[in-house]
Amino acid sequence: MRWRPRSRLAPRLVASRGRGWPVCGYALLLTLLLGACQPAPYRLDSRYPSANQDERIQFIILHYTDEDDERSLHLLTEPAYQVSAHYLVPAAADGVSPYPILQLVADSQRAWHAGKSRWQSQAGLNASSLGIEIVNLGYPPEEAALPLEQRRWPPYPEAQFQAVAHLLQDKVAQYRIPPTRVLGHSDVAPDRKVDPGPRFPWQRLHAEFGVGAWPDEARVALRRQEPFPVDALPWQQALARYGYGVPQSGEWDEPSRQVLRAFQLHFRPARIDGEPDADSWARLNVLLEQYVP
Repeated sequence: MRWRPRSRLAPRLVASRGRGWPVCGYALLLTLLLGACQPAPYRLDSRYPSANQDERIQFIILHYTDEDDERSLHLLTEPAYQVSAHYLVPAAADGVSPYPILQLVADSQRAWHAGKSRWQSQAGLNASSLGIEIVNLGYPPEEAALPLEQRRWPPYPEAQFQAVAHLLQDKVAQYRIPPTRVLGHSDVAPDRKVDPGPRFPWQRLHAEFGVGAWPDEARVALRRQEPFPVDALPWQQALARYGYGVPQSGEWDEPSRQVLRAFQLHFRPARIDGEPDADSWARLNVLLEQYVP
């Protein structure tokens, strides 16, 4: 059998010999006519959008890969590893313009990058964040047992930092991300993670690109002259108010020191010992003054 057009609108199924409709042709025509007469099961009306909504993406979380370019791409794309990120920023691209950034997961999709995580009132941040993996080797594996301040941390190359900063500018503007929601993995998972590490230039990111939070240094200098509490509870309360998931135990337990260390990694990388001091207290309180009503 073959198709021979009868008109523009209704093709006619005919036998290769003879004329007229075969039984199957009448059945097909009847089915199409009946289907055209059936009403749709529902109709969508989008004339009344609610004001009570926001973007899926409410956070941006920065990571380092702890691997080189090739290994990082392999780990973030192969199903066996169960990890991914929206963007991968390679390291071996100096001199290449424009700088190549790989999008591994669409912004509309959830990437598996944050794991068990918390910031402000939200937990499990994979569902509400963009993950940006930056190729950086982190500290040498043989130094894992040393205190953080004694480990060697490789810098971020200038071209790579510029690429990350411009990507962040675009995404912050696109999704209207508040400064206090541009974060490191160590901020949202302080008991497990230390990336992007003390060499990531958060202060430059804020000063030169207007991305992320940073305390006003003049205010910090003034508040550094004030006494700081030794007891754990005021620190726990202030850190939790800023956004960190910290227990309110009133004790300098290990989780509380890990959170303070994460704060120092981000806002006072010159000293990341997890110990309370005047500079950390001043920086924390200036951040609260600037960003938390």
